[in-house]
Amino acid sequence: MSDSVSFSPSGVGNSPRRSFTPGAPLGKWLSTWLFLRSSCCYLSGTTTRPGVPQNPTETIVSNLKEFVRRRGLTGHITLGSCTVLEAAGDGGLPVLYKIMESSLPESLGGSSCNGKIIWLHFGANSGATKFAIERQAVNEATFRCPDELGWQPQQLPICPEDGDILLKKETTCCIDWITTFLNKKGFDVMISDDADRFVCNYVYYHSLRFAEQKCHKSLFVHVPLFSRIDEDSQMEFAATLLEALGATHPGS
Repeated sequence: MSDSVSFSPSGVGNSPRRSFTPGAPLGKWLSTWLFLRSSCCYLSGTTTRPGVPQNPTETIVSNLKEFVRRRGLTGHITLGSCTVLEAAGDGGLPVLYKIMESSLPESLGGSSCNGKIIWLHFGANSGATKFAIERQAVNEATFRCPDELGWQPQQLPICPEDGDILLKKETTCCIDWITTFLNKKGFDVMISDDADRFVCNYVYYHSLRFAEQKCHKSLFVHVPLFSRIDEDSQMEFAATLLEALGATHPGS
């Protein structure tokens, strides 16, 4: 008769049953259980671009891991890779997709529909005075100025195979609840239906498309410059947003 005990934590759906053997290190068992219960959030921001000499998202994404290490996070959320991307459209896609593909845990596989992966993208809005959670992205690339690699498309479909430039993809994140949660925490947050037609919309459309194929989540958030909302407040906002995502999308 085996001494091992199989378990399947409640709320994990079709997660494979794990075996716990009495006498095995409790820390390893607990780590497995927390992994099954937690979502993992992968972040991206962008480098400086015309009109944004100091991009706050570069600072946020570069420093968030250390910030949450000191602060801590509540809820079912862990922080994965934090990557600063070039402010580029088509020329930046290879790096974006390399990050998204390489960040998929081998144990889950690239097509596992488990809802554990959340892609969170930050972009800067130089004219904003509050945070904006973007509801959707549009299949249109119309850049008001060249991106970092000199590309300036006009009314081009981002993914021609998806149809015309009027096609929209919406996030499956619970943005109404998240916005209310953040406002109650003291942050000035709104929901936006227009992510512009520049690099932010371009990245968001590809991320939503990838997330749709992999049954993951994707969200884009525009932040103001540090001259409007200071760095410390924006770092706290980013950490609180992670907690909101963990509360609304636990790993189940």
